[in-house]
Amino acid sequence: MTVTELVSYEDALATYDPVMGLEVHVELGTKTKMFCGCATTLGADANSQTCPTCLGLPGSLPVVNAIGIESAIKIGLALNCSIAEWCRFARKNYFYPDMPKNFQTSQYDEPIAFDGYLDVQLEDGEVFRVQIERAHMEEDTGKSTHVGGATGRIHGASHSLLDYNRAGIPLIEIVTKPIEGAGERAPEVAKAYVAELRELIKALNVSEARMEMGQMRCDVNLSLRPKGVEKFGTRSETKNVNSLRSVERAARFEIQRHAAVLSAGGTIIQETRHFHEEDGSTTAGRIKDNAEDYRYFPEPDLVPVAPAREWVEELRAALPELPRVRRNRLREEWGISAHDMQSILNAGAVDLITATVDAGADSASARKWWMGELARRANEDGVELAALPITPEQVARITVLVAEGSLNDKLARQTIEGVLAGEGDPDTVVDKRGLKVVSDEGALGTAVDEAIAANAAIADKIRGGKVAAAGALVGAVMKATRGQADAARVRELILEKLGVEG
Repeated sequence: MTVTELVSYEDALATYDPVMGLEVHVELGTKTKMFCGCATTLGADANSQTCPTCLGLPGSLPVVNAIGIESAIKIGLALNCSIAEWCRFARKNYFYPDMPKNFQTSQYDEPIAFDGYLDVQLEDGEVFRVQIERAHMEEDTGKSTHVGGATGRIHGASHSLLDYNRAGIPLIEIVTKPIEGAGERAPEVAKAYVAELRELIKALNVSEARMEMGQMRCDVNLSLRPKGVEKFGTRSETKNVNSLRSVERAARFEIQRHAAVLSAGGTIIQETRHFHEEDGSTTAGRIKDNAEDYRYFPEPDLVPVAPAREWVEELRAALPELPRVRRNRLREEWGISAHDMQSILNAGAVDLITATVDAGADSASARKWWMGELARRANEDGVELAALPITPEQVARITVLVAEGSLNDKLARQTIEGVLAGEGDPDTVVDKRGLKVVSDEGALGTAVDEAIAANAAIADKIRGGKVAAAGALVGAVMKATRGQADAARVRELILEKLGVEG
């Protein structure tokens, strides 16, 4: 099935109802791995952070990471889950080169957290509740690098390299219940859910949840059923989708692909699929195993986990303000609409604006610069707002310079340009570029006199009562001062010199 054979999205939704299931893997930010003491430092030399336990060597025994369990409980509580009074680990058996033990230590029928929900807000303000099936603890696999092919995948490669530094890093897998009833908004719901979950994980401070770094990734399960039918269709599972935009695109593509196959009388194969960023398509991976194919059985080398109720309640009481509650509070404090807050959230600017206000800016100015000039620059550069080489403290300083009259908006934009170019902090850029507003009355008066003399006809119109014509003289003065004059003061001086009431 190629992209050109897809049915239109509208035709797909006219005939079928989508059902989704989202599985999100979160890499915890612990200092050591889940079942051994190896470091989890990112970027270390290949295979330098390994030991007999995470390499699965005979005679080695695992020991569970207490911070990993604590993080799992925090995530479960924040997702409104019940926390198990008793649970245990299991072995998930399968052979793959990036699992040196030939099994993954995970949880099967006894997860640490279960039966929760997460409310997500869509772009028009509608709130959609996503039910959570479970959140369970497990370990990550190693990393395979396929060399010699054109695509970086195993097909066509001449050989593969294996790095086991990542093997054993703690993961929490969060699995939704089937998401029904979203209809045409299913892809938007998927994106909003992963976005809200990412914000929640970051607020809990259990992971940086950087999707581009693989610290959080989503498997998109999708099936279609004819309208009016209750039985679910056969699902596909698009693996390891690593951006919010891609989650939405993967869901949308699979809806169109499934509809095309079913409408042509074909059968959906239960399989994993690869997502392709360049065109938003998916391609077949492998036939998808069912749970029984993994031959789960209880992990004999780890004792069960039985978190004390007192500890669980202590963790519940210590949870930080969760993202949706925080956004509602900030919206009230900032005096903005729900639509404006959603735009700020979509731009990834909530934390940036908050930090800018904390650094001394007023909220209106902080929003203005992050959502205006800086958002424009991020869009031009194709990066996230937070990736721009400018800090909230620097933006706050620029707003202060504008408020005190040292900069106008034009000069502030030039200052931002200099900071982004690596020329230093705002004050340094202003000094180096000579950007301060000209406030010397003598210099301004001279510039105004020269503008009046050079534009006598316009000056006569102003004297005759056409005060609006003063804009042309203001423009002439601003040009002469390279935009560094206070335009309001320039206008006052022009009218004073021409003997006209403002």
